[in-house]
Amino acid sequence: MSIYELPKIKIPKISFKKPSRFFWLLILTIFISSFFGFLGGGIFGTYFYSQLQDYLKNFNVQLPNQQLQKEGVVEKEYFLQESAVIKVVKKASPSVVSIIVTRDLPIFEEYFLEERLGPFKFRVPQYRQKGTEKREIGGGTGFIVSKDGLILTNKHVIAETSADYTVLTNDGKKFPAKVLARDPVQDIAILKIESKNSLPVIKLGDSDSLQEGQTVIAIGNVLGEFRNSVSVGVISGLGRTITATGGGFYETIEDVIQTDAAINKGNSGGPLLNLKGEVIGINTAMAVGAENVGFAIPINKAKKDIEQVKKLGKIVYPFLGIYYTLITPELKEKFNLPVDYGAWVGRDATGRKTQIAIFPGSAAEKAGLKRDDIILEFAGEKITLENSLAKIISKYNPGDKVVLKVLREGREKTITAILGERSE
Repeated sequence: MSIYELPKIKIPKISFKKPSRFFWLLILTIFISSFFGFLGGGIFGTYFYSQLQDYLKNFNVQLPNQQLQKEGVVEKEYFLQESAVIKVVKKASPSVVSIIVTRDLPIFEEYFLEERLGPFKFRVPQYRQKGTEKREIGGGTGFIVSKDGLILTNKHVIAETSADYTVLTNDGKKFPAKVLARDPVQDIAILKIESKNSLPVIKLGDSDSLQEGQTVIAIGNVLGEFRNSVSVGVISGLGRTITATGGGFYETIEDVIQTDAAINKGNSGGPLLNLKGEVIGINTAMAVGAENVGFAIPINKAKKDIEQVKKLGKIVYPFLGIYYTLITPELKEKFNLPVDYGAWVGRDATGRKTQIAIFPGSAAEKAGLKRDDIILEFAGEKITLENSLAKIISKYNPGDKVVLKVLREGREKTITAILGERSE
């Protein structure tokens, strides 16, 4: 026998009997018992874990395993949000531009005149204009909303009518910019640069669906020096009313978004984005003396402006033609007014009479409105602090016929007006 050969072994034949019906019934019973045992154990285990954890808190003892699992979930959610922010910034940044404001300013040359006072001579400095030079006087941010070069920004960024504007894109290219329109009501303006339909366009979202606590991202030209700086925060409030001032600019803006995403000088006109990379607001102001209290104009207010500029070449608003204030509980009590809502014609916020109540030739004058009328409803909508006249009227167009419910000398009456047009 070779050492590499295995001896032949005779293997007996084995026959198997067919399992009985009782055997399969036993297997099925074991499976069902195991399944419900695991299910019940999971449910009751979680319940008793929670009860035990609550009991042990009385002795300052904490069970670790489930806490670690929760921390892992939180860490994973944080990682997903961080990844979403990075993705949005990369996608949106090419569409965000810096706006440089320049103007010709005089150059003065110093020279001296000699003057004598008794035995003494004095050199008195004098100045004369030698010429002019173009200097940078301001800046802000904007974002591209059409491939042919329409750029959305704030009106206060480009308020200087005698200035020149230059757009600097994210890749370092410079374009001379032309102001197409300034919104007569909102802090919104539209610029145009020449391009062959090759510019990266940012996507506009829906600002009517926003919720407090929602994560947002602000991008802008901080301090006119740090281009496309990024800050992240949440929506802190909706429907705010603010009075914005600065650089000779003064305007009350209604229905704005409040955010704690840092909005610094130079951020004005930049986009406020959601985690889908959509613009939901235009950064417009920050609260002086507070930390991380910024405001943005809802993007839905700008969509109409963009369409009007494309079709009409300008931004127009329906115009009623009155000076008014919204009635508050304080004004009602102070002046013993019959209602605590509505638009009080010819009065300011303190209740004092304005110099002009009705604009000459306006829709209000033609309709017969008078000083001290209280407009209760505009086209069937009740006028309140939350639903102001300006907010309601913005839904209409010049030439629309509307019905006003007016309280005059204690009696209600109906007045029909055909809205006029207001532009820059």
